[in-house]
Amino acid sequence: MKNKIITKLILVIALCFSAQVPMLAQSRSNQAIQVIVAPDKADWTYAPGEKIKFTATVLKNHIPIKNIEASYTIGLEKMSADQKGKVKIDKETIQIGKQLSLDTPGFIRCNVTVKIDGEEYRGFATAAISPEKIQPTQTLPKDFQEFWNNELEKSKILPLDINYTLLPERSTSNVDVFHISYKNIDNSLMYGILAKPKKDGKYPAILHVPGAGIRPYAGIIDLAEQGFVTLQVGIHGISVINDISLYNNLSTGALRGYQYNNLDNKDTYYYKRVYIGCSRGVDVLASLKEVDPSNIVVWGGSQGGTLAITTTALNKKVKGLVALYPAMCDLTGYLHKRAGGWPHMFNESNVTTMATQQKIETSGYYDVVNFARQITVPGFYTWGYNDETCPPTSYYAAYNQIKSSKELYLVQETGHWTYPEQYTKINNWVKDFVKK
Repeated sequence: MKNKIITKLILVIALCFSAQVPMLAQSRSNQAIQVIVAPDKADWTYAPGEKIKFTATVLKNHIPIKNIEASYTIGLEKMSADQKGKVKIDKETIQIGKQLSLDTPGFIRCNVTVKIDGEEYRGFATAAISPEKIQPTQTLPKDFQEFWNNELEKSKILPLDINYTLLPERSTSNVDVFHISYKNIDNSLMYGILAKPKKDGKYPAILHVPGAGIRPYAGIIDLAEQGFVTLQVGIHGISVINDISLYNNLSTGALRGYQYNNLDNKDTYYYKRVYIGCSRGVDVLASLKEVDPSNIVVWGGSQGGTLAITTTALNKKVKGLVALYPAMCDLTGYLHKRAGGWPHMFNESNVTTMATQQKIETSGYYDVVNFARQITVPGFYTWGYNDETCPPTSYYAAYNQIKSSKELYLVQETGHWTYPEQYTKINNWVKDFVKK
């Protein structure tokens, strides 16, 4: 029975993330011509000062092609290139640029593009230099813990006041599915899809926290069929069962760029309501008679990876977490001449308007780095080196602060997407975690 439950869990996780994250960052594209770039070590990982060499192969119909020109850049991820130029591909595999090394922990990325019949094709690879030693640039506000403790205490005064609307069209013979709302701070509501087995019992529970964007949600019904209580939440304080046109309009209108809203004030920044609301989502699950309180897990990827970590740090009812390539890690990296986390608020494009003292200070209260220090429960993490959305420099800065039991499944080639093998690893970790 447990294996069936976990198998369904992985299928649902895969569906949730595939719906949210387009596979645009792959190093192996689905185009007819592929540019394959790789470092010269099988694990793509080097020691400080160790020489790094990149090579490239261009494939058509899986056969190397030659006698074409390639352009390349090599440098720290998200930073200006240290090397750039053109090279003639006159054999199956060629070296790109000069050998180089890095004396400090970080990531070096090699981009290669070719133009064939008027179409441009790109490949890239990223070498890691002692990633386990990357430390954050973000500062820890002196009153960080006091600030969040105060916010949590104030939120506890609010009743959850859960309102349920049965969704008969989504319910099954074994599962009741509800569109729910519950009270959150600032006179707002949180909305989500709750699915729970009809049969009496105590079940493990999962809070799914979303990636970035504004969208409706279907709920995690298959999991409930197999013996989980699941709550899939939205973060924007609006119903999650409206027509897609509403969310599209909000994405280009009132909620466009919500990641930056009120960043100059820690008390009103957009994510304060989000972080507290996700923590209260755990409280919703814990309040249900069907939930086994010793088996509450939070999971998500990208922005959801952020929320998995921050929710776990804020709410001690969480017993385990799964986080994939978390966003909002080490946001100030760009101010120290290295990559910072999504949404890249202090990068070269934004720095002149965003890098004010107030915004930088506020970022410290919301940076995953500072929540990672508070994690005390087991967690499973997975990502790759080729992520262009959430740079690995940023999430290693946070991951290295976690002192509790943690397992990392690294698939170097992946970007802001995942292989089926990663879901298998999640399968095994969750199976062991919920085992009694």
